[in-house]
Amino acid sequence: MLSLLKEEKKVVGTKQAERALLSDQVKLVYIARDADSHVVNKLVDICKSKNIEVIYVNTMEELGKACEIDVNAASVALLK
Repeated sequence: MLSLLKEEKKVVGTKQAERALLSDQVKLVYIARDADSHVVNKLVDICKSKNIEVIYVNTMEELGKACEIDVNAASVALLK
């Protein structure tokens, strides 16, 4: 599933993912399990309310590498 992050259009970061979710541009969200819950809880709630699947990744480092960026990522949203 992480291979989609290299191929498809995405936004990286919780604030950008939230903006994309609120404007109905998202089809799937990845969240790192080790991200601070106060950072990603709102994102999870929005996904639940909009019936958007959330896929959990073990670490923020793993999620950042899957996106081919040099920093850790708490969340990533795949765009429609």
